[in-house]
Amino acid sequence: MTDVAPVVYRSVAELEAAVGRELGPTDWFPVEQSRIDGFADDTEDHQWIHVDPDRAAGGPFGATVAHGFLTLSLVPYFVNRLRRIEGVRMGVNYGLDKVRFPSPVRAGSRIRARTTMTSLDRIGDAAVQLVTRTTIEVDGAEKPACVADLVSRYYFA
Repeated sequence: MTDVAPVVYRSVAELEAAVGRELGPTDWFPVEQSRIDGFADDTEDHQWIHVDPDRAAGGPFGATVAHGFLTLSLVPYFVNRLRRIEGVRMGVNYGLDKVRFPSPVRAGSRIRARTTMTSLDRIGDAAVQLVTRTTIEVDGAEKPACVADLVSRYYFA
């Protein structure tokens, strides 16, 4: 199964009209131990709950788990599968308003995302600041793995 084509927004007016509308979910995305190990290497975070399957089996999650920041780092990947903004000369990540990790992502599990643009503010004549809430779900889990409010700025041509 492949991702549904992203919704395309071509103007500020189209973005404004979409505030509050949920998009998703994406297709499932596997989180394998090799990805967790690679993230541990890249960030120098080799805590045993992430990289030692034998020890982690007896730990609080029953298996190794992805770093919360690994899960968070996938937010742009998921958002780009759900929406595309055209007609901009530049878009930048401006920051995060709120991030929570309610549930672990165990190695070998699958995650997917839903996203909602929660606010849009005009900045001058040619820019907007957009806040997007992304919820990352874990297959079979009651609680989401991550809920993050991403703040982006888009500069229109």
